[in-house]
Amino acid sequence: MAFRGWKRLLLLGRQNTFAKAWRSRKGGPLLRWKRCCHWSAGKSLDPEVRAFLEENTEVTSSGHLTPEIRLRLLTPRCRFWKEKPDLWPYGDPFWAIYWPGGQALSRYILDNPRVVKGRSVLDLGSGCGATAIAAVMSGASQVLANDIDPIAGMAMTLNCELNHMNPFPITIKNIINSEAGDWDLIVLGDMFYDEQLADGLHHWLRKCIRIQQTEVLIGDPGRHQFLSHGIRSQLHKVIEYSLPEYTRQENNGLTSSIVWSYQPSNNLEN
Repeated sequence: MAFRGWKRLLLLGRQNTFAKAWRSRKGGPLLRWKRCCHWSAGKSLDPEVRAFLEENTEVTSSGHLTPEIRLRLLTPRCRFWKEKPDLWPYGDPFWAIYWPGGQALSRYILDNPRVVKGRSVLDLGSGCGATAIAAVMSGASQVLANDIDPIAGMAMTLNCELNHMNPFPITIKNIINSEAGDWDLIVLGDMFYDEQLADGLHHWLRKCIRIQQTEVLIGDPGRHQFLSHGIRSQLHKVIEYSLPEYTRQENNGLTSSIVWSYQPSNNLEN
């Protein structure tokens, strides 16, 4: 099966198996960053996993909105672009795709460093880590990346190395529905692919805003699940980017991606 077919499976999978994993992993109290970091900046990578990731991904900075950032991704020159998906040994590699919502967020942060400069930033559902990397490049004082896939955490560490920076802290806990952390800014891209997960995000993000006055930026190319969700009425469009041709082809013809600011009304409870 060609990887383009596998990519289609991944897109569908974001609506079932991966969303189920996000919902089932209960996050405990999140009072301080250090308590939730399962992958520390100084932790060494498993040599076997490192070798596999380096052998089966390609370092690239082209075809995306952020040529400043180098990433290890699955490309047409990689073995698993055409290999059978079930031969991949570590679970679906959502982190190996640079999704368009994350691209828009990363581009916006690089172009507007004041958004993160001197601030604490949580990158929720970080994937390849590009938006967290953009935040570090733009002067964030603290960055925490969150993804429930431990292999994503390892891939982020490799991507930090590619961009000549020390790895930032990473947690692989599901922190949705945990206590509101005291971040200045939460960024999340391409996370509204399942209704239940979207509902959980909606409530948790609103709690972070209400309790900690956290700012929230969301990146999404306009998928149906996002545009049809109730959160859409509480979003303010910040900027829209035209996607490069390569990214359009990867994402079934999506042509643009938008950064939204989430500003819920104080009197909304649902």
